[in-house]
Amino acid sequence: MSQPPRLLDRVRERIRFKHYSLRTEDSYVQWVKRFVLFHGKRHPAEMGAVDVEAFLTHLAVEGNVAASTQNQARSALLFLYKEVLGSALPWLNNVEQAKKPRRLPTVLTEDEVREVLGRLDGVHWLVAALLYGAGLRLMEALRLRVQDVDFKRREILVRNGKGFKDRVTMLPDRVASRLPGHLVTVRQLHEKDLAEGFGEVHLPYALERKYPAAGKSWGWQYVFPSGNRSVDPRSGKTRRHHVDEQTIQRAVKQAVRSAGIVKAATPHTLRHSFATHLLQKGQDIRTVQELLGHEDVQTTMIYTHVLNRGGHGVTSPLDA
Repeated sequence: MSQPPRLLDRVRERIRFKHYSLRTEDSYVQWVKRFVLFHGKRHPAEMGAVDVEAFLTHLAVEGNVAASTQNQARSALLFLYKEVLGSALPWLNNVEQAKKPRRLPTVLTEDEVREVLGRLDGVHWLVAALLYGAGLRLMEALRLRVQDVDFKRREILVRNGKGFKDRVTMLPDRVASRLPGHLVTVRQLHEKDLAEGFGEVHLPYALERKYPAAGKSWGWQYVFPSGNRSVDPRSGKTRRHHVDEQTIQRAVKQAVRSAGIVKAATPHTLRHSFATHLLQKGQDIRTVQELLGHEDVQTTMIYTHVLNRGGHGVTSPLDA
């Protein structure tokens, strides 16, 4: 008689059914493990809201974790109970909340952006230029497929952005002028993979079953493929994934340091700078919200604080 699937296997199975990313899968599984170990290896089915509250409070009070970390743990456990165990927890009212500091984003000046981009080349420049020139998040840029870039309309289709939403943003002319040469090299690499019996790329959702041949088509290939093939941990197939995000993070960090910039700038800083510089040039905030993919305009409003506009848009008496 076959054994019922283990709890963590059920968690992984449900996450994949919901089309969550591998990164989310790994994170949720780790939080479930920590929750179980915290309560002496008791099965979550034997516990409930009080036990979840105790764990989340422990993270905030004794673990001193950031608010985002506590929220991630909360999401993982709510997913466990609702989606896996079929037991939606009541609202967790008795959780000690981790303090969420109100921080303004780090923003580079236009000259500083120019200095950073000037110290990058090849794929590193193309990715960084998309973060600043189109307002993409790092993973949105790395997950771009060939068919998502429309040279004629000068548009980029961002698929499954944050919140599983698609959006359209601009394709900067400077990127559009360099990208075709890059794609020639990518296509040669893809054709080499095909000749060696590979060339299949991961497809989202159930497209792999619906269109078995699509994974080897040119349109579905990553714009920024990895230099090496690797084994897909979910399917076990050998594929070529996209460039690892740490490669870009290290390149930008080195460029910032080389430019003598003391700000704690990361690839995401280029996205912040994109929004701020558009607002500085008079672009309306609703358009910037749409380009960034923010669900709420209040999220975009933080860049007006960086500009010292609104209630803070006053002139110092020293400068009057």
